[in-house]
Amino acid sequence: MKAWAVKRPGPIDSGPLELGEREVPEPGAGEVRVRVSTCGVCRTDLHLAEGDLLPKRPAVVPGHEVVGYVEAMGPGATRFPMGARVGIAWLRHTCGVCRYCLRGAENLCIDPRFTGWDADGGYAERAVVEEAFAYDMPEGFDDEHAAPLLCAGIIGYRALRRAELPPGGRLGIFGFGASAHLAAQVALAQGATVHVLTRSERARRLALELGAASARGPTDQPPEALDAAILFAPAGALVPVALSALDRGGTLAVAGIHLSDIPALDYQRYLFQERQLRSVTANTRADGEEFLALAARIGIQVTTTSYPLVRADAALRHLAHDAVDGAAVLVA
Repeated sequence: MKAWAVKRPGPIDSGPLELGEREVPEPGAGEVRVRVSTCGVCRTDLHLAEGDLLPKRPAVVPGHEVVGYVEAMGPGATRFPMGARVGIAWLRHTCGVCRYCLRGAENLCIDPRFTGWDADGGYAERAVVEEAFAYDMPEGFDDEHAAPLLCAGIIGYRALRRAELPPGGRLGIFGFGASAHLAAQVALAQGATVHVLTRSERARRLALELGAASARGPTDQPPEALDAAILFAPAGALVPVALSALDRGGTLAVAGIHLSDIPALDYQRYLFQERQLRSVTANTRADGEEFLALAARIGIQVTTTSYPLVRADAALRHLAHDAVDGAAVLVA
């Protein structure tokens, strides 16, 4: 089968990905093999390719927003019938016995595994996953538009929850790519006022089309103080900018797995008056199930730019250079 692998992590323009042939993987106990139909392209894939995240295994296949169809089942796998449409997301295994798993915080598991980092992901024609960590994909989304829901959507949803936006509150979104344009729609559906701050003019236009009250540059101040904010851009320099936009008691959630260095923060200026700075770490399966049901219920609009699988390297380059509208998706 065809598959892309991270051969030499480095700047995306240096070609860190390599397309080659792999053996078709066999599903183990409790696993299913999926014929990949589409795979979303995530900024985490870019961090992996460029070496911001060190690969957990040599020549790992990226991709963790996988939509496909069950074509083989390992011993004991009974959850899905043959041919079922399923999703494979970032979190692919937790220990189930550590204190975090036992309290319902499996995203903080001490022995987790992740798709496209610990194990091969969806930049390939086939992929395997434990059936317990696969998602039953909702109707109402075709394969291309379903793929970004599996990370961009789920992580954006968790970030929105971590930001503790009050009912009818004012939300600031810094960076407006795949995840942000989905989280914004959830917030809007819940009655929030959304202000977007991003460097891309195209992204600002999309934000306004989706219902944002304003769209400005990333270092501009929103037109009103914010109850909550989410930082999607991997730029630590924007942390003080976002904190300064918060009203008293406001919360900033940082949604990325990687962030450049945060400048020194003056406590009185940025954090006093009970402003909070919070991180977001992966998600639980419950987060994913809640978000997928919500996305179907509110009819979330997924904006995508599609690429054939053989152009995955181009998709990542375009993502790096902010040349993608919405979410990039690889189509087999």
